[in-house]
Amino acid sequence: MLNRWDDAEATQYPGPLGPRVYSSRLLGREPSLVLHGGGNTSVKLQEKDLYGNEESILYIKGSGWDLEYIEATGFAPVRLKPLIKLATLKRLSDQRMVNELCSHTIRADAPTPSVEAILHAILPYRYVDHTHTSALLSITNGPDGEARIREIYGDSVVVIPYVMPGFDLARLCAERFPRDAGSNTIGMVLMNHGLFSFADEPQESYERMIDLASRAEDYLQQNHAWEIPISASSENPIDVTSAMALATLRLAVSQAAQTPMLLPSRSNTRIRHFIAREDIQQISQQGPATPDHIIRTKQLPLLGGDVTDYAENYQHYFSEHSVQADAQLEMLDVAPRVILDQTLGLCTAGTSMANALIVRDLYEETMDVIERAECLDRYQALASPELFAVEYWELEQAKLSSGGNPPQFAGEIALVTGAASGIGKATVKALLDRGSAVIGLDIEPDVEMTSKHNAFLGLQCDLRDIEQLSGVLYQGVHHFGGLDMLFLNAGIFPESYTIEELPDSLWRQSMSINVDANLALLRASHPLLCLAPGGGRVLIIGSKNVPAPGCGAAAYSAAKAALNQLGRIAALEWAEDDIRVNQLNPDAVFDTGIWTADILEKRAAVHQMSVEEYKRRNLLGVKISSRDVAELAVEMCGSLFAKTTGAQLPIDGGNERII
Repeated sequence: MLNRWDDAEATQYPGPLGPRVYSSRLLGREPSLVLHGGGNTSVKLQEKDLYGNEESILYIKGSGWDLEYIEATGFAPVRLKPLIKLATLKRLSDQRMVNELCSHTIRADAPTPSVEAILHAILPYRYVDHTHTSALLSITNGPDGEARIREIYGDSVVVIPYVMPGFDLARLCAERFPRDAGSNTIGMVLMNHGLFSFADEPQESYERMIDLASRAEDYLQQNHAWEIPISASSENPIDVTSAMALATLRLAVSQAAQTPMLLPSRSNTRIRHFIAREDIQQISQQGPATPDHIIRTKQLPLLGGDVTDYAENYQHYFSEHSVQADAQLEMLDVAPRVILDQTLGLCTAGTSMANALIVRDLYEETMDVIERAECLDRYQALASPELFAVEYWELEQAKLSSGGNPPQFAGEIALVTGAASGIGKATVKALLDRGSAVIGLDIEPDVEMTSKHNAFLGLQCDLRDIEQLSGVLYQGVHHFGGLDMLFLNAGIFPESYTIEELPDSLWRQSMSINVDANLALLRASHPLLCLAPGGGRVLIIGSKNVPAPGCGAAAYSAAKAALNQLGRIAALEWAEDDIRVNQLNPDAVFDTGIWTADILEKRAAVHQMSVEEYKRRNLLGVKISSRDVAELAVEMCGSLFAKTTGAQLPIDGGNERII
């Protein structure tokens, strides 16, 4: 493993906690050491209290912080002496332990100290690092794991058998570490859990971690268990069949979870090789590489697409183990978080793209752990009772529930056309702000940069090209799992002509973009919208010109009127599929791409107005922005309009011709 320590870079982190922040981030940058909030680091510092008395303070990573991005404020300062004294107790409940940790924290705005605070406190070193080193897990998750660990490390580490994290682990380490540590000790191995290193200087502790992890990697290499032989396989197609299969699977997962879920899929050579193994039924149904993963991945992945069978097995798993619990437990949802499918590849479920991608990263790392363990001997995870105890550990569950109520469109997927600018771009933002994943289509290539959010996928597409349109639609479905909402926004506002002067080419162009392309997208999206967990929704961005056309806009007004009729018919035909179709008719939205300075001047001239007068030609005398339209459009797909379909709502500041 590469040693990334850089003295020049280290100087960029000043202050007493600077070295701790820097080395923590170095560990966090290495995926094979820690992933997504895993691992832990601490430092013991001497500080003076309000009365000038010096005391020892343990600064330990706060709950919810990620090592890769941690800052000084991410470390919770806890008085050291009370922590060490806690380790002498014979019993300490989880809630009492957390209360004690918080009670001895010296800063009111500090994050909640890690549940490993007591363990870090009893280790007699200033700097303590803890990771979930993948190479080590490939060795400890095997029938001869402890013997191999002792062969690799000798007396340079203290070996601790697996114990539930928290107080019990801290108490066991408090007993065993002083007994087993010697002059050569530079680390500690927690079987089936992780690796510790420690020293009185940050660089030394970090380099010891790299050294210990490298020894595990070298051992796997020496035993022909490092390089994973991957057989070539053909790519799985992204087409209507696979898109429908994924959307159908997502619906089943969402129903089992009792909430909409994203289900992004990935299928590459590495994943297809793993799923195609003859022993996949055995090796995948063991359990996670470390118990820390179970709150994200559940104990087991689903093989294939039978979510009902998975749910029944999970209910049995809960019933079997919950009777042993000290308190009454409430069963979590029965939906899988990891699905391994021969056609779809690796699918991971989450109510947000961030959560689904975390699960993906964890399981892709788990695949390496499993296959290396199989090359070494065989993979053997912890037994179900021990994994269940962590999955239903109230302190771990608190991590997942600390985010508060989910956003309005959590777990849902929207497609927005014309997403690179104007109303489309504003709609993308409004959807992302409400927790939706968004597929953005536009003929402009910069649609890909509309948002940097991980829940946004921008795809360039000429909507008039049906083959291209279908391709990006199915690509978006595979990226997120399905489709719930469709926003038909893309369009053009042709140059003004009277009917007798209107060129046929301009008429056909307006019809092809404003009508034909929307018809094609509606037709392709319908079967996907039928599989939306909360019912499908279509929102059409129409125009004031539908109920009140103006002179010189025949090509635009007729096209928008045709789209309006198309939407009304869709509302009639699709209601039985639980799809509602509504339309917004904005007017005078001038911060959009269709309104060039030239068009503005010409339209104002038709109405014998100045440009500024033309912009405010409504009863309220207000300007209508893209954001105004987008916010209302998105709300029309929410719960407030859940019983509305076929509606046409103006957003125009009031127009006497319409009123």
